[in-house]
Amino acid sequence: MELLRVFNNNLVLAMDEAGREVILTGRGLGFQARPGQPVDPARIVRVFVPTDGRDPDHLAHLLSGIPPEHILLVGLSLADVGLDKLTHNPALVIALADHVSFALRRIALGMELEYPLLAEVQNLYAEEYAEAKALLAAINSRSKVQLPGTEAVGLALHLVNAGFATGDLSYTYTMTGVIQQMVAVIEQTFSLGLDQGSVSVGRFITHLRYLFVRIHQHKQLNQKHSTIGIAIREAYPQEVECALRLAALLEIRLGSTITDDEISYLALHVARVAADQKWAETTD
Repeated sequence: MELLRVFNNNLVLAMDEAGREVILTGRGLGFQARPGQPVDPARIVRVFVPTDGRDPDHLAHLLSGIPPEHILLVGLSLADVGLDKLTHNPALVIALADHVSFALRRIALGMELEYPLLAEVQNLYAEEYAEAKALLAAINSRSKVQLPGTEAVGLALHLVNAGFATGDLSYTYTMTGVIQQMVAVIEQTFSLGLDQGSVSVGRFITHLRYLFVRIHQHKQLNQKHSTIGIAIREAYPQEVECALRLAALLEIRLGSTITDDEISYLALHVARVAADQKWAETTD
């Protein structure tokens, strides 16, 4: 690889064999280096290929404050737990490495951080939380400094956030709060106490997560007066009223108007959740 630019002693821009601009990290990789020189492959810790039109300078800025060994730690730990595919997402690897690096610094300073979202993350994002716990264990197995178990919450939120292609966790935090509010609306509408660990609520939350992706990407379902939508509205009038309340909540919290089709499918999921919970209560 040919060196194109030095950002700092540990971070450079290079041209790879395929003619792509790539960001390289490695301890001392940029020390006394000059553009046009070959890059020493033995010093390379990690190669980042800017994707989705990302500016290499922006990517380098995000990486500049993270020690290369922490980036390597995250990359190896992801591979340890079978999450290799996530290493192809530069934004996620950077976010995880930055999180781990900051957590290690906090421990060195004797600072403890409480995560108030533990119950929400365990219930709403069970799959990501399980992956985060495994990832945390892998990180600790490779690190002299041990991160506390509560860090799995922060790691899980980053894994959830990866589905939204955002640079920070603000959308994920908003989404978490909105899901809790939507569940509360259903409970109030039907006078039910929903079991957030149940299969039906899990399906509903999965539907919401895909809905949030569609909203974020401006790709909501929008087939005007679809046959399925009309049938749902006729069959489930109370559930449709509930779905309209949910849509109003989404509009307030996310600033997006929900299409008729999306409201119809929301109503269908509300109907399933309410029916399953009523059945569970009668069989207890």
